[in-house]
Amino acid sequence: MESSGPFGLALQLIWQADPALVEIVVLSLRVTGTALLIAAAIGLPLGAVLGIARFWGRGAIIVVWSALMGLPPVVAGLVVYLLLSRSGPLGGLGLLFTPTAMIIAQTALILPIVVSLTRQVVEDLWQRYADQLRSLGSSSWRAVPTLLWDGRLTLVTVLLAGFGRASAEVGAVLIVGGNIAGHTRTMTTAIALETSRGALALALALGIILLALTLVLNALAHLASRLDRSHIG
Repeated sequence: MESSGPFGLALQLIWQADPALVEIVVLSLRVTGTALLIAAAIGLPLGAVLGIARFWGRGAIIVVWSALMGLPPVVAGLVVYLLLSRSGPLGGLGLLFTPTAMIIAQTALILPIVVSLTRQVVEDLWQRYADQLRSLGSSSWRAVPTLLWDGRLTLVTVLLAGFGRASAEVGAVLIVGGNIAGHTRTMTTAIALETSRGALALALALGIILLALTLVLNALAHLASRLDRSHIG
């Protein structure tokens, strides 16, 4: 496959499944996918509880989680760095500049999105079906799994939004991962590095893959939204 110029070389790298390219993409998907699973395991039930429960201080908690949705990635990275550094409370674990540190940072970015949007989805469903569920003998706490299942298509969109934010993030993973070749180099950090070095072929190849991933995520979110509307209808 003959080509010339950075764009042609980028397509060639993708076509030939360049080992360095594949390694970066696989690590990126593994880190972001793991962070998403952790955020979902924590955020879905927590968001559901906030959507149903009524207690003093609930409004303030909701405001805090909503504010954290706009948390700058570099701030999240800095906080995780301070926690995992040698002088930090978790420094003894030796996690700094490892994929685990990047997973923690990305989980911190995804979790507020999952909690806040899940809370809104479940609260809306609870207002709609509370009387019906109570008539069937279901308490508010026992209704949580039912409401999560009923809102599953919308929640898929929520999780895709979280995945999209984390996969496109640079600052936090650069701070806690260090962008170490073959160890903590992700698509976004590699694009930044290769562009600054003038190695545009690899940067373009990663950019094409990242753009394709973004398009796939948006297509899936659109499909889930349409299915949800048809389900409600």
